[in-house]
Amino acid sequence: MRAVGLDTALSAALAPWRRPQVRHDPAKVVLDLAVSLALGGDCLADVAVPREQPEVFGAVASDPTVSRTIDALAADAGRALAAIDAARAAARATAWRLAGEHAPDAGVDVEAPLVIDVDATLITAHSEKEQAAPTFKRGFGSTRCGRSSTTAPRAPVSRWRSCCVEGTPGRTPPRTTSPSSVPP
Repeated sequence: MRAVGLDTALSAALAPWRRPQVRHDPAKVVLDLAVSLALGGDCLADVAVPREQPEVFGAVASDPTVSRTIDALAADAGRALAAIDAARAAARATAWRLAGEHAPDAGVDVEAPLVIDVDATLITAHSEKEQAAPTFKRGFGSTRCGRSSTTAPRAPVSRWRSCCVEGTPGRTPPRTTSPSSVPP
């Protein structure tokens, strides 16, 4: 996060949501939540995992502080998400620039587009879909989500288009994306 400037970019982007004399920067709260998700968390309270290791993650906000911060961001979700997306895009551009020829977008152009093949993964949730039949792995998995590509180097996510969506054979109907639902 520090190497690509995500922490400072996110702090600047979320500055409008920072209350005076508050100890925890909203950016640090969001980053701590991201770390808790990466560590396997699935709810706000799972920020307790990084909180248990202050020598690694620094001071992590309490559950009530995390909840208040997320409430404040959710109250103006459109602007907050746009600010987070802008900070992430800047950090991603820095990471790809630092990676040089090893960057995911190195050599991407119209003749050699960047193709991303997204395959669904079995995810255990707190509830099961009504009348769902388990897969051969005894879970309630999903079908292939889709494939996306872009022809513009370093294109923002909003410019990515779904090229095709395939379902896997079986009893679960494939998820589909109509061309009209794909952002321009």
